[in-house]
Amino acid sequence: MTNVTLTDRPADKVSAPVLVVMTLANGGKATVASGNIDPAVAEAVNGALEVLGAAGAADEVVKLAGIAGATGLVVATGSGLDHEPTDADTEAVRRAAGAAARTLTDTAHACFGFPSDSSALTVATVEGVRFGAYEYTAYRATGPKPQPLTKATVSSSVAKASATKTGVKRAQVVADAQAWARDLVNQPPLDLYPASFADAAKKYFAGTEVKVQVQDEKALAKANCGGLIGVGRGSARPPRLVTLTYKPAKAKAHIALVGKGITFDSGGLCIKPGASMVTMKCDMAGAAAVAAATAAIAALGLPIAVTTYLCLAENLTGADAQRPGDVVTMPNGKSVEIINTDAEGRLVMADGLCFASTVDPDLVIDVATLTGAAVLSLGPRTTAVLSNQDALRDEVLAAAGTAGEAMWPIPLLDELRPSMKSNVADVKHTGERMGGMITAALFLREFVGDDKSGAQLPWAHLDIAGPAFNEAGAYGYTPAGATGHSVRTLVSLAEARA
Repeated sequence: MTNVTLTDRPADKVSAPVLVVMTLANGGKATVASGNIDPAVAEAVNGALEVLGAAGAADEVVKLAGIAGATGLVVATGSGLDHEPTDADTEAVRRAAGAAARTLTDTAHACFGFPSDSSALTVATVEGVRFGAYEYTAYRATGPKPQPLTKATVSSSVAKASATKTGVKRAQVVADAQAWARDLVNQPPLDLYPASFADAAKKYFAGTEVKVQVQDEKALAKANCGGLIGVGRGSARPPRLVTLTYKPAKAKAHIALVGKGITFDSGGLCIKPGASMVTMKCDMAGAAAVAAATAAIAALGLPIAVTTYLCLAENLTGADAQRPGDVVTMPNGKSVEIINTDAEGRLVMADGLCFASTVDPDLVIDVATLTGAAVLSLGPRTTAVLSNQDALRDEVLAAAGTAGEAMWPIPLLDELRPSMKSNVADVKHTGERMGGMITAALFLREFVGDDKSGAQLPWAHLDIAGPAFNEAGAYGYTPAGATGHSVRTLVSLAEARA
């Protein structure tokens, strides 16, 4: 990961071969935003940008040589803002810094002279650099292996402020956790399967305050985990349920997290078209996200207890694969009629939600690449948030706003519940096609238990099917491939609860 340091020296006075500045979009004309840099250098950059017709739009990155007063290459990265940034514009700053960092592969050192008159803007710059400077090269055996920017110096007038230093330390922790989530999702399914995912979690959390428990297929069968056992029956690599437990002294709240961990999804007997399987290694992105968020929460020492369930299975078409028409029983005793074996994620999540409901949490949040309907509704960059409590849904959305992750509220419409009525079991696991994102959430709600008063536990469902994996080109600090989406929201939510 990129090593980031702070300095209060002017950016153009730092000995680095690359100077990075942020630009504004003033009427379609790029101009350098204020920063801790010599005004003469900024004017020289403005002149060069005008000649090139730069617009200052988001994701516009222009590289300039021979700028008077600058000792090396100048990189001007667009923010899309038409005004000097305030603390309300941190996401635009993050994206601009990330876009620049992505272009600086195999670069030893770059100094960022971004707007920095507040700790929030300085921290946003650091976050953007760390989020954007990511490369996954583990499987490149021949040819060049591009390396992310080695070192970044962020020039800030508030570099020595305690809020800046604290924010930067937090940014480093969250960026490391997000990178781990990205690495897990990017790993080929040949090598990442339920047992190896469990082993990776044990290795990652060794020596930390997070305890790891792994239940194998025998333990899952004994616990009536019909979802995990049923989905995993078609694979030679059996399912696992991994429980992560972080219990700090004097915890102010207890959050239960549940993550979908389908390490590869062929669709089962209701097999997907070949083209639809290409990215199905990402179907465990929910499990990766909640594991990484747990890691960050523990590393930050937040006074929040977290119990996390990674629901891991591989959905294949082996001789004993689950069939439409089968009936399975979940840990809470509810029977489920199987309709479409390609709707497997909600089955394994049901097991996890049953377990999460037994540990007396204050709230339950599940994260899953659950439905294509979410992508059709909100596009590839936005997560759907559904909840049994409006207040919790709004809390999640507020945390997402702080984190800079796009999420949108979707209602739970009870009028769709009758479509899951079964003639042979307590519930069918799919409902009518229209509103599929909502019926999937309604199914999950069936397995959220009650609190001590008898009321259903506060629960929110994050459908990350769109933003978990970027099949298009990189943008901002978001790479192609795994994104680590929702890690930052869960950490922000825990911080708010703390």
